Amino acid sequence: MTELANTPRPPRRQFRNINAFTDLTTYRLPPAGIVSILHRVSGAMMFLLLPFIIWMFDTSVSSEISFARFKAAFNSGIGFAPGWFLKLVALALIWAYLHHFIAGLRHLWMDVSHAAVNKQFGHNSALATLAISILLTLVLGAKLFGLY
Repeated sequence: MTELANTPRPPRRQFRNINAFTDLTTYRLPPAGIVSILHRVSGAMMFLLLPFIIWMFDTSVSSEISFARFKAAFNSGIGFAPGWFLKLVALALIWAYLHHFIAGLRHLWMDVSHAAVNKQFGHNSALATLAISILLTLVLGAKLFGLY
């Protein structure tokens, strides 16, 4: 009995913080972590591009002439920015809104349903959030660029 109590235990694994210079290239973030980071990025993107959103809304609803100017800006450009660049910015905003909205619904569902707070649901809902937001962005981006 005393032999079992005196046997040395193997050393425990040590968990340390991630070093940004050496560990980031090999660190594998789970899908829920990716969705969490992208949720913050999309919120910041929408906040920073709020003047562009307000300009788009104001120009598109003021009058028929301003709406024609709005459409022309996306076709021929405005100032130093070509039309395709404005479309890419609008596409980034579309993705940011869709991702932020879908990830927000995911978080609300996890807050309401306590059964949804487990590792498997977090993994599956994160993959669904990424897939749905990218799929809807591709569909609306095809419409934005005139593919249908």
